[in-house]
Amino acid sequence: MEISPDAWVLYEWRGVQLNATIAFTWVVMALLILGSWAVTSRLSEGETVSRWQALLDVIISAIRGQIDEIGADDPDRYLSFIGTLFLFIATANVLALVPGFQPPTGSLSTTAALAICVLIAVPLFSIGKRGLGNYLRTYLQPTPLMLPFNLVSEVSRTIALAVRLYGNVMSGTVIVGILISVAPFFFPVVMQLLGLLTGLIQAYIFAILAMVYIGSASRSQREPDHPAAIKETEGRGD
Repeated sequence: MEISPDAWVLYEWRGVQLNATIAFTWVVMALLILGSWAVTSRLSEGETVSRWQALLDVIISAIRGQIDEIGADDPDRYLSFIGTLFLFIATANVLALVPGFQPPTGSLSTTAALAICVLIAVPLFSIGKRGLGNYLRTYLQPTPLMLPFNLVSEVSRTIALAVRLYGNVMSGTVIVGILISVAPFFFPVVMQLLGLLTGLIQAYIFAILAMVYIGSASRSQREPDHPAAIKETEGRGD
């Protein structure tokens, strides 16, 4: 049983390999692009809208509401980035129900890439709101002696984001594989439904944690931090 889609090589030419992680990532991106184009190309402002437009409105409103609850002063500023993270991870995990599809989020390289995106987004959003000088001064608070510890904190939480998502998705794949070999008719159906719920929860946790980190870095010094929100959100993934 292949635990990671990285081990499934679909094509190789002169040492260049195309594995399942890359291929299925392209599949997820293509579905999101085509789906967004199909829905947004027929937007209606009247009283009657399509079911897909209604679903899109619900998703956007829910994501915007979660960002606002975290304490962001302008949810629309972060909506595109956080929404993209959630939709990509959720779509990849839901497609795991399709026979033969291995979610790219089951690869540590994919989850690490997503975590690096968050690592880059944190200072970009913060600098855009507070300025470069104010952002850099946060690494020297409450004392310059905290500089190395603050840097380690930035890296460690990025690693935690990647390993958390990878571990949950990979463990679900392993459990399903074991149960298929034990009871190939009953348990796989139950585990697939449970995996669908878990995949959506993991997408939610990753997106919310990313917003918490961005919001914490973008918040001015006079505004209180929200460590309780971080603790509560991380506790949901345990």
